[in-house]
Amino acid sequence: MPDDLDTLERSIDVLRTRVRAAVRDRDLSLARELRGELRKAERAWDLQVSSPPEPRSEPIAGARGGARTGPPVRERVRDALGLLQVPAAGRLVVSVYEAFFSEPLRSSQLSTLRRDEERTFRRSPYGRPHYVCAALTDRLTPARGLLAVSTWPQERRVVGPRSPRVDFLLSTVRVATRVGELEEPSEKAWRLLSRMARNVPGAAGGFGEPEPGVVVRAARAELAVHLEADTRERAELAERAGRQLDEAARLFGATTLSEIARKAACA
Repeated sequence: MPDDLDTLERSIDVLRTRVRAAVRDRDLSLARELRGELRKAERAWDLQVSSPPEPRSEPIAGARGGARTGPPVRERVRDALGLLQVPAAGRLVVSVYEAFFSEPLRSSQLSTLRRDEERTFRRSPYGRPHYVCAALTDRLTPARGLLAVSTWPQERRVVGPRSPRVDFLLSTVRVATRVGELEEPSEKAWRLLSRMARNVPGAAGGFGEPEPGVVVRAARAELAVHLEADTRERAELAERAGRQLDEAARLFGATTLSEIARKAACA
């Protein structure tokens, strides 16, 4: 197992370097191909490390006969964001995790997570396959409270004027789809879907639990209005982030506008 992990980690490091070089050279076709290989390698890494018992697991309070173990907080957050596939606030991350996963997650556990992840990254860049990072605003500073995953494309880790609504609709589609796939969704899953459906025109069908298929269609109908413009705006922001920010700032944001201006002048 350790040999396999070492090989995968070396491959991931090489692929990340090649992806950055392809993006820098504006070879988008090669970059897409390499990103696909990178995602496969990262999934293989995840499978390897998830098969043995988690070495740094955290106790889950309230278990009879003593505390039982579960994945670290950063992995729980990554799992919830992986379901949503868009930047999300901590409150939504917690709701999604509790609706679809077995261990508990509390908002208080997220309070220092992004800062801890940034410190870890700056101490040893790309020492992990992924990091919980920040979404970036149109000023390329960290979006307050919005979490993302470092392996997502930069276009998904920036937010423009339309992005909050677009991301809410995309989240609603994914939550509704997941509820529809489950044989017996939890009560928390139904409550989450109901709350989201109430904020989508035509999605909440009166009394009782919403129909997941109806919610998906209603959310996609509104997405058709906003998605193209939001995609264009995000692409422009991602391109600017690539030009003006270093690797750490592209994940965690520039701390000040003067920092962005200084880095742009040196580019």
